[in-house]
Amino acid sequence: MKHIHSLKEIIIYEDEHFIFINKPAFYSSLDDRHDDNLSIIKLAKKYNEELRLCHRLDKETSGILLLAKSDEAYREMAIKFEKREVNKTYHAIVAGQLMVQNQEIVLPLGQTRKGLAFVDKKDGKPSTTIVSTLKLYKHFTLLACKPITGRLHQIRIHLASQNFPIVADESYGGKNVFLSQFKPKFKEGKWENEEPIIKRVVLHARELSFTAFDKAYDIVAEYHKDYAVFIKQLEKYDN
Repeated sequence: MKHIHSLKEIIIYEDEHFIFINKPAFYSSLDDRHDDNLSIIKLAKKYNEELRLCHRLDKETSGILLLAKSDEAYREMAIKFEKREVNKTYHAIVAGQLMVQNQEIVLPLGQTRKGLAFVDKKDGKPSTTIVSTLKLYKHFTLLACKPITGRLHQIRIHLASQNFPIVADESYGGKNVFLSQFKPKFKEGKWENEEPIIKRVVLHARELSFTAFDKAYDIVAEYHKDYAVFIKQLEKYDN
């Protein structure tokens, strides 16, 4: 896990209205009662007292987060998120081969007391995710997912509902991946237990685009090391 000490380390883009950051996995967006780690909002307030988070990412999800530098910028974005005028693209890796282009998953979602999402056809809130294949591997698929609504764990439960849970997303049926599963002639060290290639939900908030203050924003967050290494192994051994 990457430890960050200041917001500056993870800023991708900044102007007079906004700061875009690339959040590492295992950092909560807001303060977490059960967590000793610094939250993103704590780091943000240390950097600039005025900063406010415009949206959130799950703790295990890495990627792009938007912070507003003023009340005006925050209000502007609150309206845009509400009106669905912000385009969000996430990249996910799932087990199995899935070939889709702009495929809509439309399933109503509810929430359990324990904070997990589930498909709730009776009382759930309407939820839509648009899924497209970016790259097919032998045993895995890299997907671009665009959530039209913003429900809790939406992409994770929507993909799981189609029998394509995200790799390592154990809450929704995803399995850990080991190099020995697809690298030919893999030799485990005699005394070592093999560790999973990646130790978190393989979901990354890749891109955010919108227009505000007469300016078009389209910002991309690079993969973090663990995600990039996983893709590199797939390119090498599962292509």
